[in-house]
Amino acid sequence: MKDKIATPRTALLAGATGLVGRALLSMLLDSRQYQRVHVLLRRTSPDIKPNAKLAVRLVDFARPAATLPTVDDVFIALGTTIKVAGSEAAFRQVDFEFVVNTARAAKAAGATRLAVVSALGADARSRIFYNRVKGEMEAAIAQLGYESVVIARPSMLLGDRAALGQPARSGEVWAARLLEPLGWMVPKGVRPIPARAVASALLPAILDAKPGVRVLTSGAMQPRHPR
Repeated sequence: MKDKIATPRTALLAGATGLVGRALLSMLLDSRQYQRVHVLLRRTSPDIKPNAKLAVRLVDFARPAATLPTVDDVFIALGTTIKVAGSEAAFRQVDFEFVVNTARAAKAAGATRLAVVSALGADARSRIFYNRVKGEMEAAIAQLGYESVVIARPSMLLGDRAALGQPARSGEVWAARLLEPLGWMVPKGVRPIPARAVASALLPAILDAKPGVRVLTSGAMQPRHPR
């Protein structure tokens, strides 16, 4: 990736313990474009290793504003499932309220570029609760006044959840098994996608700094060779 920014920037990352967030953290720490990376966590994580560029901040995502440093770019990869959250209300708190709260607080802390991980099928008018919440989240962050917003809508994510201390999701396990021999037969737009491919699409999109709101579809983020 060619250098597009003369002055090193400061990044804020929420969701660093998830599949996409973990990949984003690695890329941000390796990038010459960022001199400082602030990670927001609800609790300490042994998976977040010390790094000279890294600053870890423990926050309450219901009220993150008081603890945020000055930043340039914010990456939000927060998300759960209804099964893990325990209820629709708890799911909405994470995937809507926590995301919007973080984006709003980062804007107040100086961020001008926002990258958010949403989901395939996000639609504020959907009859499907999951898709509707994701769509409502997208609509809310688009109104916050960022100069540049990039929304990633991946299909089912592939990655090593066991390495993150997370339980395997049966749908993802079966998707990974089918992808190996049959991935070429599945349309790119709905094909399960490696979490790292999503992170690899988000970072350069933010560095491009195109104004307005852009959506990265799952098909556009797919690696050339899915196997």
